[in-house]
Amino acid sequence: MEAVRLSDAELADVKAMQGETLALLRALCAIPAPSHHEEKRAAFIRDWFAQRGMPAEIDEALNVRCPMGLDAHEDMVVVMAHTDTVFPDTEPMPMREENGRLYCPGVGDDTANLAAMMMLAHYLKDRPLRCGVLFVANSCEEGLGNLKGCKAIMRAFGPRVKAFLSLDGGMENVCARAVGSSRYRITATTKGGHSFASFGNRNAIEVLAQLVTAFYGQSVPRRGDSLTTYNVGVISGGTSVNTIAQRAEMLYEYRSDDAACLSAMERMMRRILESHALPDACVEVELLGTRPCAGDVDPRAQRALETACCDALRRYARQNPAVCSGSTDCNIPLSMGVPSACFGVYIGDGEHTREEWIDPASVEDGMKAALSVLKNWFD
Repeated sequence: MEAVRLSDAELADVKAMQGETLALLRALCAIPAPSHHEEKRAAFIRDWFAQRGMPAEIDEALNVRCPMGLDAHEDMVVVMAHTDTVFPDTEPMPMREENGRLYCPGVGDDTANLAAMMMLAHYLKDRPLRCGVLFVANSCEEGLGNLKGCKAIMRAFGPRVKAFLSLDGGMENVCARAVGSSRYRITATTKGGHSFASFGNRNAIEVLAQLVTAFYGQSVPRRGDSLTTYNVGVISGGTSVNTIAQRAEMLYEYRSDDAACLSAMERMMRRILESHALPDACVEVELLGTRPCAGDVDPRAQRALETACCDALRRYARQNPAVCSGSTDCNIPLSMGVPSACFGVYIGDGEHTREEWIDPASVEDGMKAALSVLKNWFD
């Protein structure tokens, strides 16, 4: 596998489609799509493909599937860009253009990549195929979406999938190492009471505070050059300043790019919970989601895909990408032994913030790099 050199005609075609690509990007940004609520954006994408003579369907996970040659070929490749944004908004979010930048929450992650994937799928739709290709505008990549859309695709097609490409993030890295994670809601319940009359009763916030202190006092496991982290991201509870809190909860996660370290973190969490058990407090732990680390992937095939992505970004986007670890849709196929990689088509900053921006001019070079990789599966 390699970064396929584009012809002069193909380079000109990508340049010519930029007006339509950016118009599509703006149209997609105007359709809210929080995780688990991508219905409107999915319907727009399905209809967009249908208007261009490309059969597409929305599955039970709210993925939009656009298949090419799946009936004629057993082996297949999945190309994916996610429809959901990290923001909970159900009304269109503000967009503005200023000093050559396009600002909008979610404009880069992952809407620019989604628009690019749709345009490239249309561009390639009549090309002869070397294998089946499934283009997917997938749901629930962000946060507690828990990779629901990608999981549904891999359940349906897993044994046939020989390679997996996710268009996500920017052009500075190629993500090809899976950071696994486990996320929990930990809830403490106590008797509570009046802050003066019932002073001495156990406070649910105090119970969580002791757990947070214990979590932040643990030493993370290491194996080789692995990285393991933990975080308490949200804590809430109580009633008023003069009430001993009866109930409080927190969201806790740990991550690692090593499966053994991930398992060690679970054991450490359980030990901390057991050692901090109290007779006058009830602590409940609810698993909200997991993301797996990589499984047994053919190293030569994986390296070939990574190299093709890196070379394409160097040749057509003038980037010098590093191969990095991350938590992306690639986690699922990598855990199943499928060679997988992820990169994006834009230069920008501020992802997962309301000040997110991209340089719209950069999308042209990013699409050239993506097309260079995609051509491995088209004649």
